[in-house]
Amino acid sequence: MTLSRRSFLRTAAASVSVGGVTYFLPPFPQSRGEDKPKPSEQIRIASIGVGNQGTGNTKIHAKNVVAVCEVDDARLAEAVKLIEKSAKTPFATTDYRKILDRKDVDAVVITTPDHWHAMMCVDACNAGKDVYCEKPLTLTIAEGRAIANAAAKNKRILQTGSQQRSDERFRRACEYVRSGRLGTIKEVRVGIPGPNWIDRAKKPAADSQPPAGLNYDMWIGPAPMRPFNQNRVHYLFRFFWDYSGGQVTNFGAHHLDITQWALGMDASGPSTIEGTATYHKDKWFETPEKCSITYTYANGAKVVCANGEKGGCTFIGTKGTIFVDRGKITATPEDILKEELKDTDTHLYVSKSHHGNWLDCIKSRKAPICDAEIGHRSATVCHLGNIAIRTGRKLTWDPVKEEIVGDKEAAAMASRSYREPWKLT
Repeated sequence: MTLSRRSFLRTAAASVSVGGVTYFLPPFPQSRGEDKPKPSEQIRIASIGVGNQGTGNTKIHAKNVVAVCEVDDARLAEAVKLIEKSAKTPFATTDYRKILDRKDVDAVVITTPDHWHAMMCVDACNAGKDVYCEKPLTLTIAEGRAIANAAAKNKRILQTGSQQRSDERFRRACEYVRSGRLGTIKEVRVGIPGPNWIDRAKKPAADSQPPAGLNYDMWIGPAPMRPFNQNRVHYLFRFFWDYSGGQVTNFGAHHLDITQWALGMDASGPSTIEGTATYHKDKWFETPEKCSITYTYANGAKVVCANGEKGGCTFIGTKGTIFVDRGKITATPEDILKEELKDTDTHLYVSKSHHGNWLDCIKSRKAPICDAEIGHRSATVCHLGNIAIRTGRKLTWDPVKEEIVGDKEAAAMASRSYREPWKLT
């Protein structure tokens, strides 16, 4: 069967009963910059962003959630009720900075629109909090470097929500590719879905005043101020450049992350990027209706990410192919997967629960399976693809300097300015 993203999280969480277990820290810093911890301290979690995916993430940690933050009053109230069923009434606020100021919060789970990720992650790290942040980790390439630097500087455990790394099938596919079972990898085909903006029978809504229960100024945050429109907020933010990057950064962040893992490129990236896209004829939303992006890596491997491709990842080598998606892994010839890996083959980081791995790493202070550096590099691949299709030009990428070479306009799109008074520090 094919697992939805939400059911995948439920399944992964249930495998280790994450939502019902109280986790305890060995030494844990209780103040900013302090690295000498208190023994046996409970991991006290705050959920920032509790709608859609945030609801599922909050349920996973419900026993340990002591605070919730959400700019929509109705969603905030629902989150409080959810936590009250499993624990005490949590502290509730619409301003995440009040969460970070609390001494009874050890770690935060960030499930907000993408344009908020960088500020919240950096501020949380600077406040001495460990972080679980949903994918894509960032809205721009420069933000990723800022997050990775902040996590390293403050010695924080940051897990990117690329939960496919904690699925045995995806790990197994990557191990077989890395162990040479397919021979030389010539091509990887990555399929992403088309936009699910709204029902195609509907027309876009007119701009209006924000509803009374939504702190719209805080929802916009560092993004440019625009008139409120009900079809730009909450889940639909994904299809507007101010806040996200469409399905390239939505599902592409999952499958391109696995591609990087399989190719051994977690610390690097592609050399060139080019692509094409088509857009909604009436401009109901901004990100592509259809796109096709080709990444070429230094070793000659080509990665094609496109709508219309078979969903998931197909690795094509000189000796065969492996296809992997949620709930499924196959190979041609079939014997490739029947022969178990040897001790001398490549064995990758094992995680059976993405949230559980984060909690375990908070205790051990070891790097999680998808840390800030990996999350940054995987998001970078997505952003480069979007920059290529938006400019309509072939890009050259220097993965060491993390720069687009020879194209000033494209290079400028690797970062963005923030709306005052917000600043990324």
